[in-house]
Amino acid sequence: MTKSLLLGNEAVARGAYEAGVRFASAYPGTPSTEITECIAKYSEIFSEWAPNEKVAVEASLGASLAGVRAVCAMKHVGLNVAADPLFTASYTGVNAGLLICVADDPGMFSSQNEQDSRHYARASKTLMLEPGDSAECLAFARTAFELSEKYDTPVLLRLTTRVSHSRSLAAMGERAEVERTYQKDPQKYVMMPAMAQKRHKVVEERIEKLKAFAENTDLNFIEYNSKKIGVITSGMAYNYAKEALGDQASYLKLGVVYPLPEKLIKDFYAM
Repeated sequence: MTKSLLLGNEAVARGAYEAGVRFASAYPGTPSTEITECIAKYSEIFSEWAPNEKVAVEASLGASLAGVRAVCAMKHVGLNVAADPLFTASYTGVNAGLLICVADDPGMFSSQNEQDSRHYARASKTLMLEPGDSAECLAFARTAFELSEKYDTPVLLRLTTRVSHSRSLAAMGERAEVERTYQKDPQKYVMMPAMAQKRHKVVEERIEKLKAFAENTDLNFIEYNSKKIGVITSGMAYNYAKEALGDQASYLKLGVVYPLPEKLIKDFYAM
């Protein structure tokens, strides 16, 4: 395993490659564009620009259902366009792993508005991870496909401008080859009302399983220092907090930002 200095977006692309992704679709928009530009360099992955974000999610979901791991990418305003298939994909679940990367732009450096995509994760009841540097971008992207298949869910990866466009060291590994057999199952994949009503129960049961996962995963961790100040944080804000406060504070770093690990948060607060 070698370490390289990678952009956050470049590290996401590398994580998708190592996870054995075979299909990628995206609509370009800063700060997400480089994810697909980097993925396109891997000959093992069929990659395309879609006419819009909705089509990108639908095409990637189709690839997932066919049995190959798939990824799509967009910026925060693009998730508005992709909301229709996102909410339905939460009900159908996946076959092979599906990763949906969304790059938020706090401060509006290259965007017409500021949005927080974590609200979409909660609304669609979809697992969301948030890396804080390039090493986590690579590791979280790679792990997301395993979680997607284990819990039968699309996984949202929330990036921000500073994570997407900053460079840090990331450990690169080898590519895995993963392919699943397509199973015809209209009760699972055709969301007419009668089927969707049954799948709603499955979604609620899955959220409970994901809550239990969030409480115990190493993607969330605590750094104990001073007990005078406690900072609950995620993404790039973790690095800012460490730079400002150093060892004067303890930190709860959340890699899973939905569902939140409520017990872990309460325990940290009570320390």
